[in-house]
Amino acid sequence: MGRTQKQATARAAGRNAGAQDIRFVQGNEACVLGALYAGVGFFAGYPITPSTEIAEHLAEQLPRRGGVFIQMEDEISAMCAVCGASLAGAKAMTATSGPGFSLKQEAIGYACMAEIPCVVVDVQRAGPSTGLPTKVSQGDVNQARWGAHGDHSIVVLTASSIQDVFSITVEAFNIAETYRTPVILLFDEVVGHMREKLVIPPQGDLEVVERLRTEVRAGVNYHPYLPREDGRLPISDFGGVHRYNVTGLFHDIFGFPTEKPEEVTKLVYHLVDKIENRAHLLARHKEYYLEDAEHVIVSYGSSARSAIHLVEGRRRKGDRIGLLELQTLWPFPSQLVREKTARARNVFVVEMNMGQVKSQVKQAAVHPDRVFLVNRMDGMMVTPTDIGKVMRIIEGRGF
Repeated sequence: MGRTQKQATARAAGRNAGAQDIRFVQGNEACVLGALYAGVGFFAGYPITPSTEIAEHLAEQLPRRGGVFIQMEDEISAMCAVCGASLAGAKAMTATSGPGFSLKQEAIGYACMAEIPCVVVDVQRAGPSTGLPTKVSQGDVNQARWGAHGDHSIVVLTASSIQDVFSITVEAFNIAETYRTPVILLFDEVVGHMREKLVIPPQGDLEVVERLRTEVRAGVNYHPYLPREDGRLPISDFGGVHRYNVTGLFHDIFGFPTEKPEEVTKLVYHLVDKIENRAHLLARHKEYYLEDAEHVIVSYGSSARSAIHLVEGRRRKGDRIGLLELQTLWPFPSQLVREKTARARNVFVVEMNMGQVKSQVKQAAVHPDRVFLVNRMDGMMVTPTDIGKVMRIIEGRGF
């Protein structure tokens, strides 16, 4: 091959390599990039540590792409603005932490009742109250599920790596649009602020679910809350060709308030069943060395990073230990946990709270008496050493 041809080949290779978008980014920025990939068009929020970078990056990026960024006066108004923007047709999201997540709960409940697709990011910090604003925690697991009052269900996703933050953010928008529901992304301070390599796939490589809009013509009765046979609810952009009612009250298929017991009961079952009956479809997870594991660690978020470090170290010494990393926290994947831990002699749940996921694992496990907690709740990341100490104590007891 001549010199000129070699140079041309090298230039072509350089162009091909450049076509792959590789970046070194923070977790919060990966969330932003995932949201943009999914087609987010509206963000409303209020700065709060450790989620502020999400608002900062979207404040810069959204207007460049024809979207809307707005900083509201507080977290309550931000969540309400997200509901309004979504009803008007935009893929909408907000991001917060700690006390801000608490303030959003009433409007999250409204989104559940009115079936408004949206994404809420909570980058967890230590609490309650102001707590430790710059320190890590995973104490919002139960709040994410039960923070809004009343009978309802909700989807909560998480991730432990920058690449997974990107992809799970795209998943969150897809699920929100598919089931017309708010979806919560429950990251933590370590995941939000650490930096890693991110490979952004070309647009189209990852599925992006677009909103299912009604085919009912203008002037014809439109039922905004009448599910199709597949369970999906076509929607019409509010303020568009159809006039319809949106309320936080129990309502009929037209959206008008109702107190009829049979309609109230039917709506409650619909709101719960559309999520809980699809728990197996919504379950996202990663697994490591579970085929022959005598001891299984169950973890999520940044805690799972310490867990996999310990697992790989113990494996090199011949120990049969594996990891189940949960990426769906709600609806809790009980069937998955039961299957993956059924043959384990011991199950260790690693998390940075008082055992919020451990309680769910114990309910799912074949042998709940063999489920043990490894935790920290002092604002410091749980370490492989912390996990190893507890495991040695339990193993020393002969379990």
